[in-house]
Amino acid sequence: MYPALAAHNALVTERPQVETLWVGGEGGMEAGLVQRAGIPFRTIPAAGLHGVGWRAMPGNALKLARGYAASRRILREFKPDALFFTGGYLAVPMALAGRRIPILLYVPDVEPALAMRTLVPFADRIAVTAPDSLRYYPKRAALVQTGYPVRADLLAWTREQACETLNLHQDKPVLMIWGGSRGARSINQAVVSCLPHLLELAQVIHVSGELDWPMVESTRDALLGSHRRDYHAFAYLHEEMGAALRAADLVISRAGASVLGEYPVLGLPSILVPYPYAWRYQKVNAEALAAKGAAIVLDDSRLKTDLLTVIRTLLNEPAKLNAMRAAATSLARPNAARTIASQILELAGEERL
Repeated sequence: MYPALAAHNALVTERPQVETLWVGGEGGMEAGLVQRAGIPFRTIPAAGLHGVGWRAMPGNALKLARGYAASRRILREFKPDALFFTGGYLAVPMALAGRRIPILLYVPDVEPALAMRTLVPFADRIAVTAPDSLRYYPKRAALVQTGYPVRADLLAWTREQACETLNLHQDKPVLMIWGGSRGARSINQAVVSCLPHLLELAQVIHVSGELDWPMVESTRDALLGSHRRDYHAFAYLHEEMGAALRAADLVISRAGASVLGEYPVLGLPSILVPYPYAWRYQKVNAEALAAKGAAIVLDDSRLKTDLLTVIRTLLNEPAKLNAMRAAATSLARPNAARTIASQILELAGEERL
């Protein structure tokens, strides 16, 4: 979602005459964000087949067939010169319908998930985030390493502006805990259980996600004095997300694909806790950053026992944090969105940026 928005913004900023159309799923979460960005938006029906129960299989197959028909109608009307996919089962019917149109596939995670692997045969070119990705593709694949396209609004903040906006002071370092839009319950629970100790070490920005917000809100309301002052809790951040990341000295989060782009471009050391109940892509992402010295990987099962110790060790060793910051910065690809936009233009037969 966000990588596609970043690439789209780079494309239309440099070539405002380019016409674009965003195709999403019926009832999908992206409609509001895409329409808020002023991008023309259409929907198609789609559903996954992998990992669903046998009772859901016929209905999902029918949705895919309907999605294919809808995709063909959209392509006849819009007549695109190139297609750009960032994955998901939604892309499958469109890829089938548009198989004669040049296709750029962007794979944000180090290791492609099943939906991405399904799309690889349709792609004329595949853009990947990290060099570690190259081993997951057939040798004949046309690969280009672009980096992860980061939204421009995340980079618009200075640290001074960020601290002023979030009411942070200079007497303690800033620790950010990021639970994602839906939340990361085990991370949130571990943070709440040791929160008084954390607040002795740092100011805490805690973005919990909506699911755990009642627990986090009640915890915040029970704090007193400097602890209450130094605990900045939010269910979710929109425009201020860039401020939170810019202000942070250390971040704790899951290891979705965004960590491969956002943390390096901001020079942000991290403690990454891969989500344990999904395919291993988060573990692979986390290990890729850790192998370069930019992150520490903490298993979800060790959160309650080890999280405070790991945080305390890092915050008490500025040299270690600085080394992690330098390692993260060395991985940054700040022009990734522009590079992807250039690839789209080239496939469409236009001059690259």
